[in-house]
Amino acid sequence: MTPPPLALWVIPVGDFGGVARHVVDTARAGIPGHRLVVLCPEGPLAERLRQIGAPVLTGAFGPDAGPVASARTLRRAVRTLRPAVVHTHLAYADIIAAGVLAADRSVTLISTEHGIAADASVYHRSPVKAKMTAAVHHARLRRADEVIAVSNSTREVMSRRWAPSCPVTVIPNGVDIEAVRDVVGAPERRALGEGLRLLSLSRLSPEKRIDALLRTMPALLDRDARATLTVAGTGPEAQALKDLASDLGVADSVRFPGFVDPWEAMRDHDVVVQLSAWENLSYTLLDAVAAGLDVVATDVGGNREIVGPQSLVTDPTPPSILERLTTLREAAGESADAQLTTVEQMTRGIAEVYRRHLSTAGTGQTP
Repeated sequence: MTPPPLALWVIPVGDFGGVARHVVDTARAGIPGHRLVVLCPEGPLAERLRQIGAPVLTGAFGPDAGPVASARTLRRAVRTLRPAVVHTHLAYADIIAAGVLAADRSVTLISTEHGIAADASVYHRSPVKAKMTAAVHHARLRRADEVIAVSNSTREVMSRRWAPSCPVTVIPNGVDIEAVRDVVGAPERRALGEGLRLLSLSRLSPEKRIDALLRTMPALLDRDARATLTVAGTGPEAQALKDLASDLGVADSVRFPGFVDPWEAMRDHDVVVQLSAWENLSYTLLDAVAAGLDVVATDVGGNREIVGPQSLVTDPTPPSILERLTTLREAAGESADAQLTTVEQMTRGIAEVYRRHLSTAGTGQTP
């Protein structure tokens, strides 16, 4: 019996973040009709994959290893495993794989775009660097057979910024709704005035604009003296945010616990607040909606594809954030359930992308 075609997923970072969550969810569910092996650096992602019994190959790959060693590692993996599909995630892997497979059309090359912003300055302070990066992506996409975008917003920005010559298919990040609800449960949510519990789950970096949430706390405490804010996560802004909480006189109502399990944290909170300058399709918001928590988020990127207008702020200033919180709590339970994509729907979509190309491989047909 011929074994199912093998897909080699190539991940350039070993830490556990949003992309790693995507990888683990996919590996746990499996891609219908395909075998999956993950290539990544040694680290928390590899450990999590081993825990669930997923095949993982670790080696010198990623920014820490450098481009020469990374290309050598990927070339060796392709030669040894002979995958039908190489599927890359994050720009470093996208670019290395496009170079390694430039002359090898026997392997289908797919990439998933997780993080591109409409405003290039979110990730690139220099306009020159932003233009160079866009040119590199346009070039590497000439080798890609197809790109998966995690949201309609992502696809639109890619088309505008990179002008890809290959097809772009939207497959939203999937969430295991039942698993989230099993952990979070359905506790009675507190209203404004009853000790409202706010939760921020993100990297502590400038583009997440957590300072705007902290600046909202004095006015919130005027309305709800028992209100609290948990600022979970780590990052370069940690000390500055702690200092700001102290300067604002709200330090007693704000916690900075560092890294937390997101689902367990949601169990003890009422509202997730995310004021990022840009998001493509945030797992934090997906989980919050799956858990039944209220959300306040900036109206950017794919956020509108997860939550309705009652949850969105266009101008993340303390007055607008407080107004949105007030409106949400007054209308608690009245908003319609979001139509979330499940992990199984996501993996079926990925399998269909693979089948389109593998069914035409060697036939001269265009998918």
